[in-house]
Amino acid sequence: MTLNRRVFLGATGAVAAGLSAPMVLAQGKPRVVVVGGGAGGATAARYIAKDSKGEVDVTLIEPSRVYYTCFFSNLYLGGFQELSDIAHSYGTLAANYGINVVHDWATGVDRDAKTVSLAGGGSVPYDKLILSPGIDFVEGAVEGWNISSQNKMPHAYKAGSQTELLKAQIMAMPEGGTFAMVAPPNPYRCPPGPYERVSMVAHVLKANNPTAKIIVADPKPKFSKMSLFQEGWANHYEGMVDWIGEDFGGGTVSVNPDAMTVTIDGEETKVDVCNVIPAMKAGRIAEMAGVTDGNWAPVNAADMSSKADPDIYVLGDASQQGDMPKSGFSANSQAKVCANAVRGALTGSKVFPAKFSNTCWSLIDTDDGVKVGATYEATPEKIAKVDGFISQTGEDADLRKATYEESLGWYAGITSDMFG
Repeated sequence: MTLNRRVFLGATGAVAAGLSAPMVLAQGKPRVVVVGGGAGGATAARYIAKDSKGEVDVTLIEPSRVYYTCFFSNLYLGGFQELSDIAHSYGTLAANYGINVVHDWATGVDRDAKTVSLAGGGSVPYDKLILSPGIDFVEGAVEGWNISSQNKMPHAYKAGSQTELLKAQIMAMPEGGTFAMVAPPNPYRCPPGPYERVSMVAHVLKANNPTAKIIVADPKPKFSKMSLFQEGWANHYEGMVDWIGEDFGGGTVSVNPDAMTVTIDGEETKVDVCNVIPAMKAGRIAEMAGVTDGNWAPVNAADMSSKADPDIYVLGDASQQGDMPKSGFSANSQAKVCANAVRGALTGSKVFPAKFSNTCWSLIDTDDGVKVGATYEATPEKIAKVDGFISQTGEDADLRKATYEESLGWYAGITSDMFG
């Protein structure tokens, strides 16, 4: 199959022109295919189907019948959520919104023929294609680790069975054992995620294995909410967490899954559990579609359309869009902008100016929640930050509890927004 790798030139003006009039189709209803049923894909499919009121045929391709959210999966590790609490199905999208949900792997995109091929055979035609495949891992990013090592040293950065495995390993640690994390380099899914995970692991170990230790090998000199997490670790888990940053060799790491060792800056340590979170890139279907720069998929800020193809849109973690972090809230926000633009291009409905927002909540210990967030706007160059906020060190317990409770309300709201 030959992929058309043409470059969409004059993107900003052409997108603006495309949004002002509906696409002219040879026959039948316009067809939108969405690949990936997470915070970006499920939201986009639902909004297009809901708002078009039957004028657009929407197909959602997602291999999993049950979707486990990465956001809040750390709270499952910490014992604050059950696995069933972060599990969601696609039944409502199909039954209430008329979305054709196809549980299969998308294995290729023919941009000339405008079709998506499926692992089970056959292909699905589209007029507009939305890719929201999340992340894949960069091969060889951590010396000694590859995807075949994930059962011995889980990444748990795609929620579900990997999350269950990591929790089982944590609970089986011997008394006084060592948990190690290899943190990822920027950019990656959910910037505060590894450090909330450290907090949740520490919470469990403090209750069940208080002499255990946590080692974090980090290739970065600093990380999201760093002062908030370090304050929390000192307050709740004194002496348990050893964070080794770039300046102390945290970026010079290798692992041996068979021997269960981690070597940091030449010093080998035997560990009982090792959570390896490798460097990331866009989910593979984006690369197969020819819309990535080798790692991420550059998009136009006004509507999340690919800079390589005006009829393909890329949402969430897979996109290279500017200032927004790679988070579930970001993907959900981008999906609504994209859905509005796609529906307008296909049906001539009104397209509103793009506005984006994001908040990332993290739990450090019981009722000790912190957050960071911002609002954004579309510029010709990128999605640009307008203003932002972050929790402060030294906040009182009532405020931290209110922040945690706010996150619970957000989770209920966003999952309803995704799945109906």
